[in-house]
Amino acid sequence: MFLQSLSPLVLLIYFLALVLIITVHECAHAWVAKRLGDPTADRMGRVSLNPLRHLDLIGTLMLFLVGIGWGKPVPVNSRNFKRPIRDEALTAFAGPTANLFLAVLAAFPVSYLEPGGVIFLFANVVLELSLVLFLFNMLPFPPLDGSKIVTIFISQKYQLVYRGVLQRSMPYFMLFVILDIYLLPKVLGFSIVMSTVSTATFWLKAAILVIV
Repeated sequence: MFLQSLSPLVLLIYFLALVLIITVHECAHAWVAKRLGDPTADRMGRVSLNPLRHLDLIGTLMLFLVGIGWGKPVPVNSRNFKRPIRDEALTAFAGPTANLFLAVLAAFPVSYLEPGGVIFLFANVVLELSLVLFLFNMLPFPPLDGSKIVTIFISQKYQLVYRGVLQRSMPYFMLFVILDIYLLPKVLGFSIVMSTVSTATFWLKAAILVIV
């Protein structure tokens, strides 16, 4: 795998960057949920920048073994929201938004420091991985945040139908991602999801660096 081919120093930088990115992502979910009236995540200590509150042991190990990992999902009880559909979508959007904000912050040292140093390398990794996580999570497929954000555009009449579709389609999407990443490159020579996300990341990174 890509990560397994890196030098120990670069691998450490990737690990620290991922810890930061996942922590900020999950903390943002929890913080916005609390602000919108749901104290569930806050009571579990998830409104925190302590990585141990958010890292999933198996998800972290899987990241380095097979290249796909995850953090602990933030528990949300939409019944505590004043406007459940809107507030659940805003809570979901908070994670990717936090990663986009983190990417913009990381773009400053990337723009103004000389390439090659450890700080530059760390900032560049944070910038790229933050954008990857932002774009990937915005895909409108379960269990990604994008699938929950879409609910705000679904008519009240079809909310239950849409949620049922999300629950039934989740295993199929996960299977597609696994096949897309590990099988399609051997058959077609490329991964649909990773090619799309990588291209979008390249152009979004370029745009951010021009702005800052």
